Amino acid sequence: MSAALGILHRNLKPCKDPESPREPPGCFCIFKYVFRDHSDGVVRHCYVVVHLLVSEEYRLLAQDVLTWVIQEIGEERSYKLVWRENRENTLDFFILDALMRSFTDVGMASCALEVLDRMREVGGRPSGSAICVLVKLLLRFGDCGSVWKLFRDMVHKGPIPSIYIYNMMILGFCRRGSIRIGESLFYVMRKFGCEPDVHTYNILINAYCVRGCTWDALNWVHLMVESGCHPSSATFSTVINAFCKEGNIGEARKIFDWMQEMGVFPNTRLFNALMDGYVKAREIGLASMLYEEMRRKGVAPDGVTFNILAAGHYKYGKEEDGDNLLRNLSVLGLVPDCSLSDVTIGGLCWAGRLDEALELLKNMLEKGIPLSVIAFNSLIVAYGKEGLEDKAFEVYNIMVKFGLTPSASTCTSLLLGLSRNGRIQDANSLIYQMIEKGYPISKAAFTVVLDGYFKKGDMIGAQGLWTGMEMVGMAPDAVAYSAFINGLSKGGFVEEAYDMFLKMTGKGLVPNNFAYNSLISGFCNSGKLDEALKLEMEMRRGFAPRSYIVTYNTLISGYCKQFDMLNAENLANTLQSSGWGPDVTTYNIQIHGYCRSQRMNRAIMMFDELISAGIVPDTVTYNTLINAVCHDILDRAMILTGRLLKMAFLPDLVTTNLLLSNLRKQGLPQRTAMWAQKLREIPFEFDEITYKILDKAYHDLEEDVGCTKEITGKSLFLDFLMYMTYDFIHRNRIYQKASFDPLEFTDNRSSMNMEAINR
Repeated sequence: MSAALGILHRNLKPCKDPESPREPPGCFCIFKYVFRDHSDGVVRHCYVVVHLLVSEEYRLLAQDVLTWVIQEIGEERSYKLVWRENRENTLDFFILDALMRSFTDVGMASCALEVLDRMREVGGRPSGSAICVLVKLLLRFGDCGSVWKLFRDMVHKGPIPSIYIYNMMILGFCRRGSIRIGESLFYVMRKFGCEPDVHTYNILINAYCVRGCTWDALNWVHLMVESGCHPSSATFSTVINAFCKEGNIGEARKIFDWMQEMGVFPNTRLFNALMDGYVKAREIGLASMLYEEMRRKGVAPDGVTFNILAAGHYKYGKEEDGDNLLRNLSVLGLVPDCSLSDVTIGGLCWAGRLDEALELLKNMLEKGIPLSVIAFNSLIVAYGKEGLEDKAFEVYNIMVKFGLTPSASTCTSLLLGLSRNGRIQDANSLIYQMIEKGYPISKAAFTVVLDGYFKKGDMIGAQGLWTGMEMVGMAPDAVAYSAFINGLSKGGFVEEAYDMFLKMTGKGLVPNNFAYNSLISGFCNSGKLDEALKLEMEMRRGFAPRSYIVTYNTLISGYCKQFDMLNAENLANTLQSSGWGPDVTTYNIQIHGYCRSQRMNRAIMMFDELISAGIVPDTVTYNTLINAVCHDILDRAMILTGRLLKMAFLPDLVTTNLLLSNLRKQGLPQRTAMWAQKLREIPFEFDEITYKILDKAYHDLEEDVGCTKEITGKSLFLDFLMYMTYDFIHRNRIYQKASFDPLEFTDNRSSMNMEAINR
C-alpha cells in the first residue's frame, strides 16, 4: 500500500478544483491492481491514504480511490469502516466532500445524506454540483421526503438552489408522474429569484406531451413566449411530434409555420416528423409537397426521409409513384447506393411483394451491391407480420452468412414472430443463443417473450425469463415491469403483481397508466375494491383525467361484478362531476350490471340516459340489451326490441350466438339447428362459441332432452329476432358481394367481432 501511495505522489500534480473533469491516471489503475486485500486493516489504511491525498491537494484522485474502495468492499462494510468509525473525527470539509461524492457515486444515498448533515454540523457548505447529483439519486430511488428536506436546507442554509438544481428536481418529479409538483417548483423558483430557462419549459412541455395532454403543452409554449423565453427547436419538435401522433396534422402544421415566423428553422428531424404525420394521415400529396419544401430550403433529407416517402407511396398512394421516387433518387444521386437498395427492398415489402423483395435481395448480394441491416430487417418484419416465420429465419440466416451483425431490432422482430405463433420455448432459446453470439439484445426483446409466456398462462416460464434477464445484467425498464404486472394481474396473482409494482417504484421507475390499470383491474377481479380505490387515488395525483377514464371504468366494472350498483353509480357521478363525462364503455358496464341484477327498468333508464347524452350506442350496448330482453317479461322485451330496430341496430356474430343459445335454452334445439343451417348457406362464419352451442343443441335432439312441443309467446319472439338477424345478414352479404371486395368485408367484420368480444 505504501508503494501504491508513492506511485500516486510521483505521477500527479496538485488539483484544487474538485469539480474539474478528469480521466483516471495510469497510477490509479496500478492502485486498483494493487488493492486486492480487502481486510479491515487494509481498508482503514486506504482511508488514511485518502486523507494524505486530500492534504496534498490530490482531491480528485482521493475521490476516485475512495469510490473504488467502497465499490469493492460493499455497502455494509463501507458504512462501518469508512464512515461510522470515522464520523466524529472527520472535520475536514474536503474529506467530507469526497465522502459525500463517493457515497453518491455508488448509490449509497443514506450514507451521503449522513455525510451532508455532518458537513453542516462542522460549518461546511456543500457544493451545488454535489447536491445536484445527490438529488438526482434520491429521485431515482423515490425518496421524495429527503429531496424536500435537502431543498429546505438549501433555501435556509445554502447554497442557494441554482437553475440546474431546479431543473433536475422538476425533471425528476415529472418522470415520476408528478407534473403538478413540477409546476409548483416552476413558480417557486421565480419567487426565489431564479428565472426558468428554455430547459425548464421544455421539461414541462415534454411531460405534458408524454401524458397525452398536448394542448396543455402548447399552452406552456405560449406562456414561454409571453415570458420572454425564446423556444428552441426541441420545444417545437416535442409539440409537433405529439400532435402528429394524435393525428392532428393541421395543428402540427400551424406550429411548424409559427416556429419559422419566430426565427426557429426546422431541421431534418422536424421535417421527417411532420412528413410521417402526413403519410399516416394518408395525405401523400402533402407529404410530397413538404419534401419539395425541404429541398427548397436547403435542408438535407436523410434515409429516414426517403423511407417515409417510399412507404407512403407504396402503402397509401400508387406503386408507380414509389417506383418513380426511387428512380429519381438514383438518377440524382441524392442517397448512397446502400440506402437506395434498402429503400427499394423496403418499398417492395410495404407493397406486399415479399417474394420479389427476397429475390432482389439475393440478386444484389450475388452482384456485390452493398446492403445494410435495414434491408434485411424490412423483410424479417414483413414475413413476421404474415406469420411466415420460416421465411423470416431464412432472411436472418442469409444476413449472418454474409457477415452482417443483426441489430437489436432484428432480434426483437424474430422473437415477436415466434411469440405471436405461440412458439415461446423457441423464442426463449433464441434469446440466449443470440446473447452467446454477442448479438445486441434489447429490453424490448425480453418484454416480447415475457408477454408471450403470460398469454400462454405459463407463470413459471415468465418468472424464469425475468430471473434470466437480471442474470445477464439487463435491468428491466418501466415497460418490462408493466408487462410483468399486467401478466400477474390477469393470471390472478394480484398480490405478487403489487409486490412487483412496489419494487418498480422503489427503483425510481415511474408506473404508467397501463401498470396502474392492470393492478386496479386485478384488485377488482379479486373483489378487493378498497385496494383498487387506493391505487386510483394515487394514480389521479399523477395523470390527467383523460388517462384514467379507463381506470374509472375498471372500478365501476368491479362494483358491478359485486352487484354493488349503488357504489358503481356513485363512482360514475364522481367522474361526471370532475368534468369528464362517462363514455359509451361506462354506460355499457352499468347497463350490463343492471341487467345481471335483473333490474331491467334501471337498465333501460341508463340506455335512455346514454341516448340523451348524445353518445352513439355500439354493438356491445345492443348485444347486452338483446341478451337481457331474451330473459325479460315479454311485453317489455318487445317494446325495447322495437326501439332497437328503429335505431338501425346492426347484428353481428355475438348477436347470433346470443340468440342461438337462448333458442336452445327455451327448449327449441330443432329451431337452433335450422337457423344455424340457414346461416351456413349464406355463408356465415361461426366461431368456437357457435359450435359449442350447436353441439349442445344436437345432443338435446339426440337425447330428446329439454325439447318442448309447446309454442309460447317467448319462443315466437326469439324466433322473430332470429329471423330479423338472419334477414339482415343475408341482405347485407348480397349487397357486399355486389359492391365490395368480399375478402375486405370479411376482414372488417372479423375485427368488429373481436372488438365486441374483447369488450
